[in-house]
Amino acid sequence: MVVPGSLKKARTGVPGLDDILAGGLSEGRVFLLEGNPGTGKTTIALRFLLEGAAVGEKGLYVTLSETEDELREGASSHGLNIDANIDIYELVPPESLLDAEQQQSLLYSSDLELGETTKAIFETFERVRPKRVVLDSLSEIRLLAQGSLRYRRQILALKHYFAKQGATVLLLDDLTSDALDKTVHSVVHGVIKLEELAPNYGSERRRLRVVKYRGQAFRGGFHDFVIKTGGVVAFPRLVALEHRKTFRRDRLTSGIGEFDDLLGGGLERGSSCLVLGPAGTGKTTFALQFVASAIARGETAAIFVFDEELSLLFDRTRVIGIDLEKMRDDGKLHIEQLDAAELSPGEFAHRVRDCVDRANARTVVIDSLNGYQASMPEENALVLHMHELLQYLNRQGATTVLTVAQHGLVGDMKAPVDVTYLADTVVLLRYFEARGKVRRAVSVIKKRTGNHEDTIREFRITKQGLSLGQPLDEFQGVLRGVPTFVGKAEPLLGLGVVDDTH
Repeated sequence: MVVPGSLKKARTGVPGLDDILAGGLSEGRVFLLEGNPGTGKTTIALRFLLEGAAVGEKGLYVTLSETEDELREGASSHGLNIDANIDIYELVPPESLLDAEQQQSLLYSSDLELGETTKAIFETFERVRPKRVVLDSLSEIRLLAQGSLRYRRQILALKHYFAKQGATVLLLDDLTSDALDKTVHSVVHGVIKLEELAPNYGSERRRLRVVKYRGQAFRGGFHDFVIKTGGVVAFPRLVALEHRKTFRRDRLTSGIGEFDDLLGGGLERGSSCLVLGPAGTGKTTFALQFVASAIARGETAAIFVFDEELSLLFDRTRVIGIDLEKMRDDGKLHIEQLDAAELSPGEFAHRVRDCVDRANARTVVIDSLNGYQASMPEENALVLHMHELLQYLNRQGATTVLTVAQHGLVGDMKAPVDVTYLADTVVLLRYFEARGKVRRAVSVIKKRTGNHEDTIREFRITKQGLSLGQPLDEFQGVLRGVPTFVGKAEPLLGLGVVDDTH
């Protein structure tokens, strides 16, 4: 087996893909890039040739399906300029071209013998002498071969010829002629498969997988990617074990003494906290206390919002003394509104990671996991995604606060996804009725990193901010929503006289 890294690599130039391929494509080898039409094969191939051109390597794009004008137009739509270091050779029907004075050789592939087509490719290679080659697509050659044995022999002939010339070759296959034919898989040095998924609602989701890479370690599994202006961007699957950072595991406070007492002094740096409760109980407000406290300490923070319009969030938090807009404008806070219908889990993890790595965010809020789940409605691996993301953030010394909205208002309630076992600390919010009024209570039901109060405290959100009362030790049934008063004295300590803005 070849030792990983012993061969020189030809970088693809696609952000994220070279990381998945452990540096790029081994030079002088033939690779297969396969996927249905529209999955981004041509865009990746052009980026591959342009990356070579940037380092002075001649490129050749042999097309059996598209014209040169179509290729250049597609490249231009991404802002890519095919320079003089890249030659495009057409094997297309002559009637599709208006210019009879074309200098390129024009061959009608459906009327050619396979040997003549292969010979034309070799002659073009001899003329251009490229270092990088793209052949688009194998479906045309498969149709010309009219048989698996002849097709395999022609692919072997191409492989051996290019290998002798030391060229790095990318074969494209649109899987339109025979998607089950694996002939090329056994011949080439590596295989990259592109897929496009269509959810019931929202934009399409794309992912890729390295099926094979001889003698080379690579990142296995599926990796999300997107096609946007500028080309393809891949998001390598996050593996938390690969990332570890040394940090001091000190205790972080929320700035509210009673809440910190409930938490046993605060949250430990590099831990995760889940704030759980029905809609409207104040989950976001509790989470933002840690953001405000972190920024007051001189740290940076990040908030990823799935469920609320930012302008509305700015307005309502400003009323309770938390000016998120000013924090953002001062460069202390990264806040981003996310559209669950347009976002893949891999892209979301990449955005969080980039914010922690680049902006050094030490406190991260994800509001909420309901919105995160909506970004992957047909995925069965939400818990695995969250596990890797939380482990990564913990290892970077970031304190993560997540919110989850439960179904229902009082009584038995269920969360759409159970991630309580993933979080180091779980804060539970509840409505309860007392003396004809709806009140709210908070308790900490779990904390891995130390002791915490096992009491239940009433809280209010007013113009003065978040305030907590003393433990409700004279009530029973608060968490069920309909408590029973079993004490002899006034249990609510006058909190009822404060005007509630919510």
